[in-house]
Amino acid sequence: MDKNLTNQTIALAGLAQAVTLVQQIAKRGHADQEAMEVSIASTLKVDADDILDVYGGLAGLKMGLRQLERQLAEPRQVDPELARYASTLMYLEQSVMKQPAMTEAIGVAVKRAQASADEAGQVLNDDVCEALAYGYQQTLSQLKPKVIVSGEQRHLSEQHNGDRIRALLLAGVRSALLWRQAGGVRWKFLFIRAQLQHESRRLLDAIEAAKD
Repeated sequence: MDKNLTNQTIALAGLAQAVTLVQQIAKRGHADQEAMEVSIASTLKVDADDILDVYGGLAGLKMGLRQLERQLAEPRQVDPELARYASTLMYLEQSVMKQPAMTEAIGVAVKRAQASADEAGQVLNDDVCEALAYGYQQTLSQLKPKVIVSGEQRHLSEQHNGDRIRALLLAGVRSALLWRQAGGVRWKFLFIRAQLQHESRRLLDAIEAAKD
């Protein structure tokens, strides 16, 4: 993968989209279906040609790009909850990649989810989310710091929502890995904040232009 600003921005948008969907489910009990399909599918695309192929094209990341631009624009627009989720997932990605047994277990879970998606003919399937959620529980949830999801208890207590949230957290880790593979470095983040915000806006404009 080319290490450049565009690929870094796309990966961060993938991360932003995943955590935004987590927040929506936790607080509302539902989330944008199209965006969720893109995020869940990204965990299953292990042999992608390039970073856009992981997300099925740029248009599927519209929610993530909007959220990323908003988070980067001005300090007062930052959603601290989303920032905390994203930061924790970035840290967990680095931790899990140092543990071969855990990365292998995630791979097994992803293969199981891929088989379920193929059988059902769709990505947004309970068996797919359950397989990914199980992979998350057996690996990343064993590491620290843990991702503490805030929301309505009546939504969080539902098994269906719990599986979707964990599957999306795994999708966020996948995006964090892509960000690092694209040359992203946590300690450099603040120094290129304005550049990332500008690139987010450019990519959003490209999506709108493609509709015309």
